[in-house]
Amino acid sequence: MSTKKSQRIIETKPYFIWNFLESFLPPEWFLSLYPTYLASGIKITKVSKDYRHIRVEMDLNIYNRNYVGSHFGGSLFAMTDPFYMLMFLKNLGKEYIVWDKKACIEFIKATTEDVYAEFNLSEETLQSIKEELTNKKSCERTFLVEIKTKKEHDIIAKVEKTLYFRKIKK
Repeated sequence: MSTKKSQRIIETKPYFIWNFLESFLPPEWFLSLYPTYLASGIKITKVSKDYRHIRVEMDLNIYNRNYVGSHFGGSLFAMTDPFYMLMFLKNLGKEYIVWDKKACIEFIKATTEDVYAEFNLSEETLQSIKEELTNKKSCERTFLVEIKTKKEHDIIAKVEKTLYFRKIKK
């Protein structure tokens, strides 16, 4: 496949599917129906209208329980993917490329409680990236996501997400 054709696919297909689903379903619904989330019991419970805040929850069940009865690490990690990328794509627009580049999870403690993670995006962060891309071809940013228990809000895992940003030349 040629570079131009693959670039065109990257730029158009995800937006087409997203816009189609978004036209008649709330984002919490169709995101929660993604097979990986559905199978793990991951629920997207809040997406702000401006895509600056997202909350994801996961109740412990037979599908996301590990051998010793606590949350499976892969399901905890899946809770954090790809929300920052999605938030930036929705806020920066089609003239930017945003990719998840790297992620690292640190498990703090095991739990059998239900858990959640929240993602927040500030105007300052958006402006900082736009400003940096006026002088550079690309940039990267790392964001920290904490996975917490619903009842006591204890931190059970920390995930660092590194994103790649580039402005599309016209």
